[in-house]
Amino acid sequence: MTEFLSTGALPQEYRDLALTVRDFANQVVAPVAAKHDAAHSFPYEVVSGMADMGLFGLPFPEEYGGMGGDYFALCLALEELGKIDQSVAITLEAGVSLGAMPVFRFGTAAQKREWLPQLTSGRALGAFGLTEPMAGSDAGGTRTTAVLDGGDWIINGSKQFITNSGTDITRLVTITAVTGQNEGRKEISTILVPTGTPGFVAEPAYNKVGWNASDTHPLSFTDVRVPQENLLGERGRGYANFLRILDEGRIAIAALAVGAAQGCVNESVRYAGEREAFGQAIGRNQAIAFKIARMEARAYAARTAYYDAAALMLAGKPFKKQASIAKLVASEAAMDNARDATQIFGGYGFMNEFAVARHYRDSKILEIGEGTTEVQLMLIGRELGL
Repeated sequence: MTEFLSTGALPQEYRDLALTVRDFANQVVAPVAAKHDAAHSFPYEVVSGMADMGLFGLPFPEEYGGMGGDYFALCLALEELGKIDQSVAITLEAGVSLGAMPVFRFGTAAQKREWLPQLTSGRALGAFGLTEPMAGSDAGGTRTTAVLDGGDWIINGSKQFITNSGTDITRLVTITAVTGQNEGRKEISTILVPTGTPGFVAEPAYNKVGWNASDTHPLSFTDVRVPQENLLGERGRGYANFLRILDEGRIAIAALAVGAAQGCVNESVRYAGEREAFGQAIGRNQAIAFKIARMEARAYAARTAYYDAAALMLAGKPFKKQASIAKLVASEAAMDNARDATQIFGGYGFMNEFAVARHYRDSKILEIGEGTTEVQLMLIGRELGL
């Protein structure tokens, strides 16, 4: 995969996947995107369609119900979905990267057998509870606790901004919790918490600025009791393991952001060819043409960045810096392109029935979620030895 970095050079199976998801996005997602956005409703029919296509199983082996693909295939799907509806794209991204991937990466054989077939099928969703009210970017500030009592963990605490955590098909939330002290420092572990466990509550959904069709809740844990065997991975390695999950997830978020950036280009090109002012299509005005050209350049550069990061990851080479660069430039491209597209549309761009208005509201969170812009700059600086 390291030999190709442009869409034109993609192997046929990748191109076929991208085209299939593009058709699904245009024919199934687009007609209902505005409805779900306005109603703040979760698009169960769209998620069911993605499940039927096997998208939730893209990067997982067939033995666990997956499609036998790779992480780059997931990224291509996210890019195509992100062009049309970021809420749908983040539902897939979180379901795979944050729901199923921790179990696949760190789970025991028994945990994989129990959970992965459900999650890779898309008939059940998983979530990851990391962020807390007093521990956002400072994930090491976790206050949720898990104490062993006999053969069970007793969990108390809270999480916030957790995607896919309160749907009717959510079956699992993996959380980080303080499980003790190690040389005076917090020992943070990850624990599997099935939904429906007494004491576990998905609080009412947030009223968000964007991603309105994505399911996002605060979570509370009051004397939640789960078996000791629900520990995911090695005790005390929860924080380190989740940092790896975040590194991978940043590539996926970058792909989603590239989709959003390209979606704004596509909408702007169409509108600039149709909308007339002063006797001609507005796209014939250099001011508009140059603005769209710059938008295209941003999307292209960001796509190249996430392709490169994905290639390094799949080759088993260090990719942390490249993942942060991809997430940084792609999220900024999405936000910049959404702003410019809204300007091109003028007053219509401020109307929610137009896709560019939804991108304008949706894109801001791309500069915040899975590591803020400032966190990416910090990580890049560290990789440079600063």
